[in-house]
Amino acid sequence: MKARIKWTKTGVLKFIGHLDVQRYFHKAMMRAQLPVSFSKGMSPHQIMSFAAPLGIGMTSEGEYVDITFDWCYSSEEMLSRMNAVMNEGIEVLEFKQIDEKEKNCMAVTAAADYLVTFRQGYYYTDAFLKRTEPFYFQEQIPIVKKTKRSEKKVDIGPMILDIHEEGEAIFMKLVTGSAENLKPQLVMEAFCNYLGYDYNPHGFQYHRLETYLKKDGELLPLGAVGHDVTKEIKNK
Repeated sequence: MKARIKWTKTGVLKFIGHLDVQRYFHKAMMRAQLPVSFSKGMSPHQIMSFAAPLGIGMTSEGEYVDITFDWCYSSEEMLSRMNAVMNEGIEVLEFKQIDEKEKNCMAVTAAADYLVTFRQGYYYTDAFLKRTEPFYFQEQIPIVKKTKRSEKKVDIGPMILDIHEEGEAIFMKLVTGSAENLKPQLVMEAFCNYLGYDYNPHGFQYHRLETYLKKDGELLPLGAVGHDVTKEIKNK
């Protein structure tokens, strides 16, 4: 059976990269003595797929991983067993069974919510908060997007689905996924350019709130396609 698992990444674990997170989950499943399914072939590995990787330095309460199990306990028991072996900073929030025909979470990720807070001593916060709406409603939001091989000027406006002031922070909903992906750091770099500031990546803290898929034209949390397991699912 295939499960979609929602988890957090907070505290000092924000400095751990995606590959290390993958290795961590592999070992955590073994420590929890859970019946994870393995692939066939010469080099069998746990069948596990993560949604959009989180950048180093970012925290989150909306991470997802799909894991295939030979069988499983109830969702409540699976959560208990997983959290018993997790380090501080990673907490498993949801364990939901999904249909075997569902595409993995990496393939269906369409958007994500972020909360951007300001570190003291870098910027005048009110300058951003008072200009968030004018920034969002520009005809174009140009920025130089850099890859390993090239640089090109792009309009990121269509990839910003929402951005608004939220208390002393900035909330944003951005296109996220394997086909198109907009990082919140790039949005804040464009915002700094708009205000005439030099962009300092250390001036902001980025926190992912939720990750979404699109179904029937509507954005839904990745876990919305699953359901809680109410009793132990035995081997077939």
